[in-house]
Amino acid sequence: MKLIKIFLLTIIPFTYVHGADHNITSFGAKADGVTVSTEAIQKAIDESSAKGGRVIIPTGDFVTGTLFLKDNTTLVIEKNARLLGSKKLSDYPKTTVGFRFFGDTWVYQSLIIAHNVNNITIEGEGTIDGQGEAFPVTTKVKPDRYRDRPYLFWIADCKNITVKNIELRSSAMWLQSYIRCEKLRIDGIRVFNHANKNNDLMDIDGCKDVVITNVVGDADDDGITFKSTTDRISENIVVSNCILSSHCNAIKFGTESTTGFRNITITNCVIRKSAAEEVKTGLPEGICGIALEIVDGGIMENINISNIVVDGPYVPLFVRLGNRARKHYDEAPQPPIGSISNVNISGITGYASSPIGCSITGISEGKVEGISLSNSRFVCPGGITKNMDNVVIKELEELYPESTMFGTLPSYGLYVRHVNEINLDNIVFDLKSPDSRPAIVCDDVTDGNIRNITTIGAKKKNEIRILDNSTVELK
Repeated sequence: MKLIKIFLLTIIPFTYVHGADHNITSFGAKADGVTVSTEAIQKAIDESSAKGGRVIIPTGDFVTGTLFLKDNTTLVIEKNARLLGSKKLSDYPKTTVGFRFFGDTWVYQSLIIAHNVNNITIEGEGTIDGQGEAFPVTTKVKPDRYRDRPYLFWIADCKNITVKNIELRSSAMWLQSYIRCEKLRIDGIRVFNHANKNNDLMDIDGCKDVVITNVVGDADDDGITFKSTTDRISENIVVSNCILSSHCNAIKFGTESTTGFRNITITNCVIRKSAAEEVKTGLPEGICGIALEIVDGGIMENINISNIVVDGPYVPLFVRLGNRARKHYDEAPQPPIGSISNVNISGITGYASSPIGCSITGISEGKVEGISLSNSRFVCPGGITKNMDNVVIKELEELYPESTMFGTLPSYGLYVRHVNEINLDNIVFDLKSPDSRPAIVCDDVTDGNIRNITTIGAKKKNEIRILDNSTVELK
């Protein structure tokens, strides 16, 4: 008996009692889909941060304006619950974050904002819907056309962020913006974002230690998008096991690249055609599957992309080092030519819907350095009958980068220009219609190695064309 008493006295002090849950209806929130319950939900968030426990969005339709997450907030959207963004712009107060970035003169509003807080979670089996169709684009002039359209999430300067399992829909602008964050985990979310222009699926800007897994997403604009518009590089990022659709670029680095991207792995993903028939931006099939772009300065290094199915966009793969040199704010220094180096791409199965062709291109003053493409298969529609051997592809180094920017390329499979140290190994090009072009063209390529190239359906004997300004070893 004495031993039992001692044991109980020992364990009782270590017993932890979680804070009570905070159901928003207890604070006056109405599940009628009409009443704007911002004040009630914010009270629940504030109390949860102060006392512990979770904020519960129960079954029903709750309308709200901007909510500000606080330290140690867990927001739970339960099954059959919908958190709906108000359709009134006045319910979204303008907010600033205190640091410079591309967009700081026009990004002011969001449905959910977290700034300079830690340990926040947004989870559940319910839905957050921004009702973004209520905020139409009123002008085509930049940056005015971006204004007065709230994001769904705007998470800035935060640490330890988790977003999991919920459904996210219909933002008026980008759906999720994570900027200068650390230790970010996005897991198991479902996204459908086709309510407006600029409907990106997510934007990761200057963040580090990021894990993105099990996302099933469909966006009118770009899908999983990496940007770099602040003083911080986007680095130490893993993306895996995602199913993505986009009318633009499903997986994209850039265009904004002021600082750059480093140490990023993307694997085991499927890129498929969007389920949305209406196209606000881009193309019904999608513009590009995988787009790696450095055009505003910055670096791209140590990038591994593997085991990706790209089913149906115009171009499966596009790598571009250009020199648009756009500042991310007016007072910023002029960006120098950036760099792309140490990029490894393998295990790509790509089905193109356009005869344009894939490309890896730098500029004469800035070559792509050290890139490998291997163990991949590209199904190419072909159909170009004119001789393009003497066609000059313009440099277009200051143009916005897009996989369609050069028009139809002089190769049906892969066009490589201004690249040093490229390795192409074990690649199949399956040509579906007769085409006058070779599978691969190399223009100003040095220290290249090409081996184990297989072409199916091609009648042209010279399937690899190496221009005189290139040094490429064929095996």
